[in-house]
Amino acid sequence: MAGQAVGRGASPWVREDGAQHTFRVARDAFTQDSILSLERENIFDRCWIYVGHESEIPERNDYLTRQVAGRELIFNRDRGGAVHAFLNICPHRGAMVAREKKGNALGFQCFYHGWAFNNNGRFATQIAEGNYPPDFNAQGCANLTEVPRLESHRGFWFVNFDRNACGLIEYLADAAAIIDLVADQSEVGMEIVGGTQEYGVQANWKLLLENSFDGYHAITTHATYFDYLANTAGSMTQPLLLGDNNRSRGVDLGNGHGMVEYPAPWGRPVAQWIKAWGEDAKAEVEAKERRLVELFGPERGHRMARLNRNMVIFPNLVINDIMAITVRTFYPTTPGQLAVNAWTLAPKNEAAEMRRWRLYNFLEFLGPGGFATPDDVEALESCQRAYCNSREAGWNDISKGMMKSSPAADDEAQMRSFWREWDRRLGAGVAP
Repeated sequence: MAGQAVGRGASPWVREDGAQHTFRVARDAFTQDSILSLERENIFDRCWIYVGHESEIPERNDYLTRQVAGRELIFNRDRGGAVHAFLNICPHRGAMVAREKKGNALGFQCFYHGWAFNNNGRFATQIAEGNYPPDFNAQGCANLTEVPRLESHRGFWFVNFDRNACGLIEYLADAAAIIDLVADQSEVGMEIVGGTQEYGVQANWKLLLENSFDGYHAITTHATYFDYLANTAGSMTQPLLLGDNNRSRGVDLGNGHGMVEYPAPWGRPVAQWIKAWGEDAKAEVEAKERRLVELFGPERGHRMARLNRNMVIFPNLVINDIMAITVRTFYPTTPGQLAVNAWTLAPKNEAAEMRRWRLYNFLEFLGPGGFATPDDVEALESCQRAYCNSREAGWNDISKGMMKSSPAADDEAQMRSFWREWDRRLGAGVAP
């Protein structure tokens, strides 16, 4: 197949032909162990990876344990309030030091041989004389190991296992401004509400990534949900028109990040009212929008209130600011299997009734038992099963909207931005 490779001289995985307006991705990229090894080395070990939100460790000495990019980590605040991310491994014999999901502790003690550590990572074990030299820990060999890089933006904390990587803000590029649109929805800050949704999917991780900002599939894959809205009194404000270029768009945010932004028919606690919420909620929602306009001006205020956003931050963070705010990460365990973690984010000062509707929206549509996720899982697992045919039918098409100067939310420009960066990193083997 004739085409121009992206990212290097003869890519075996991505073919882009600007003249013919075609973009193809090899289906082998979803099935090969060798590809996953390259991804771990050149993407997950070199990119900024989301570890958690500041609201999950709000107090001094709070901690949580989390698997991130194949590592077991401790994400915590020490007694002085500083935030850390430690590798959850004892420097003695390698057992996990913290074994609870979360807690509040001045320190950690390994259950295997009792080595103890302050929550700033410093070795805190009383050593009996004669067992180790007096300067045993002079070079920090017995301290917990911190991740090479830890930085944050607007309460979202990221780790990087490449000490020489660029800074987080440079890496986020235009995605930083979209995070700001989410964080600015509250004057007192945002918080993760409730616990973590954890589930697995029998599909390649890149299928879930594509799906997370794919507007094209919404009407067909989630037809049951839209039928439900249409038949539930007061649950829709207008039809969903993802292909209306005047009201929706697909955006390349730089460095492989992308977004779709669009109006949608469902209620948004900030700040789009629907009749199903009742008249009492209408005044509160309208007051929220007026306050956003007062703080940020009409254009940005109405954008925050009324427009929906599905954003992917390369390689594996999804922030969906739709009928609720979802924060989702995922990591491949095999080429055909991934593990998903998801949370909901909300304003700290949100009224009880709006919080109730937000959580209802989150569970109704976005949770693993809602309308959307089972549909998506079935679609992704169907793709993965069908890739057994890749020897004879070897390429996915991601060309929709290539002829447009302003792609809409149901086009695939945002996916192409991901694949170009993916291909560049696997081809070059180095981060920018």
